[in-house]
Amino acid sequence: MRIYNNTNLINKKFLNAVIAIGNFDGVHLGHQELLNKAYIFSRKLRKKFGVFTFDPLPKDFFNGTDNKILNIREKVDIVKKFGADFFIKQIFNRNFSKISHEDFVNKILFKKLKAHSIFIGKDFRFGFKRKGNVSFLKKLAKNNNIKIFVINFKKFNNYKISSSKIRNLIQTGKVNLVNKIMGRPWSISGRVIKGKKFGRKIGFPTANIKILNQIKPLFGVYSVKIIFNKKTYKGIANFGVRPTFGKSRPVLEVNFFGKNYNFYNKNIKVLFIDFIRKEKKFKNSTMLARQIKKDIKVAKISLNKK
Repeated sequence: MRIYNNTNLINKKFLNAVIAIGNFDGVHLGHQELLNKAYIFSRKLRKKFGVFTFDPLPKDFFNGTDNKILNIREKVDIVKKFGADFFIKQIFNRNFSKISHEDFVNKILFKKLKAHSIFIGKDFRFGFKRKGNVSFLKKLAKNNNIKIFVINFKKFNNYKISSSKIRNLIQTGKVNLVNKIMGRPWSISGRVIKGKKFGRKIGFPTANIKILNQIKPLFGVYSVKIIFNKKTYKGIANFGVRPTFGKSRPVLEVNFFGKNYNFYNKNIKVLFIDFIRKEKKFKNSTMLARQIKKDIKVAKISLNKK
């Protein structure tokens, strides 16, 4: 899969392709349905299949936040599995945000990409101040003989699946439900950094990860799976400020059920399986150690069910 940061240098072989457009944050079940339909349609026509998204997310850009469900690398890896031939992660900056909805369609989708057909979600908005919508895109596409396919919302337990819903669930600790909506465990990837070795001192060494460029989960303890070099480990993780030892900056601490692995300075992927409890301040480290032992028992039961 070829990756581009904009549409200026697109290879000619990717012109006149089937394009799926959207933020695709989380690549949840609704996104997956859209991508699958676009892929199948492209293969029927023997056309290339491309995915057009934005980085950073427009909402994060305007709000000065960093609440992506997935970082861009993980999004690329997942989209690749849906058969995309090329991926455009359009850099969303001040200049791009000022492009009108007319110019986005006419100059980028039609002129630069020469899109054969376009797949979008029902709530797709685009252009300066989000003035562009599905009706507007359909109108311009009809005049240019370009097909537009609008994919309806997918539902789970009678409510609409959306990235905003998933963010809310992550921030309230409902990762088990998040995983069902996404069709896979929600994860965080990052480099293992040096910690203060509080865990090691009480018999529970941890690999510490500073979460960057991604939404943060609710402070608390989780059962997790860890992937490193294509190998999967089981463990328990705490995300928070370690109040028992005096508050610190939020950090993700992963314990491999007492085993000591040296992943320092390595990139690991942490899959959140179940929420166990909220972070809590204990009177002393001995009481904390007792609780961790209980948490590990709960985590092992949780992971054995998955």
